[in-house]
Amino acid sequence: MIWRRLLVHSDSSIADLHHFIQIAMGWEDIHLHRFTIHGQEYGIYRCGGIWFDSDAHQLKLHHFGLRRNEKFRYDYDFGDDWRHEIRVEAILPVENNKTYPVCTAGKRAAPLEDCGGVEGYLERQQDVPLQTVELFSQKLADQTAWSEDEQDVLRDLLPWLDLECFDRHAVNRRLRLYAEEDEAWLFAP
Repeated sequence: MIWRRLLVHSDSSIADLHHFIQIAMGWEDIHLHRFTIHGQEYGIYRCGGIWFDSDAHQLKLHHFGLRRNEKFRYDYDFGDDWRHEIRVEAILPVENNKTYPVCTAGKRAAPLEDCGGVEGYLERQQDVPLQTVELFSQKLADQTAWSEDEQDVLRDLLPWLDLECFDRHAVNRRLRLYAEEDEAWLFAP
């Protein structure tokens, strides 16, 4: 299971929550998305995408009256069909000395963008270590320099080699930039 635990302020908008999730998963926000809360769909409208009745930038989380253990859904990339269950674990008092949002925990690296959904992810996950070993073995045996094409292949394979790795500190750096309204959050590693 791949998961993240975030502390967010109830004054955060649906648009903010979408960005928090994108940051926490390490995604690039290049696909359509939607939240389904209390049977209604919400999200940020994109030209040619889903039309939403409410402005995601104006609709705050506290408007939903969510309770402890209540769940709702976040779908991302309708081609790969990533479905996330969002659960309110607790409703806590605001700590004045804390910056929100903050990621407090998580497990495993998120699937890469456009990897083919759950089936593509699982298939690729099994194939990549073998492809990488074969590539390294061939290069070691030949004792030749890496061509540019081989370097590109290796760069594509490397993120798949450590799927257990989740860097909470990197997520929090980007969340902090977002909270400070610094657009560097879009590009920060």
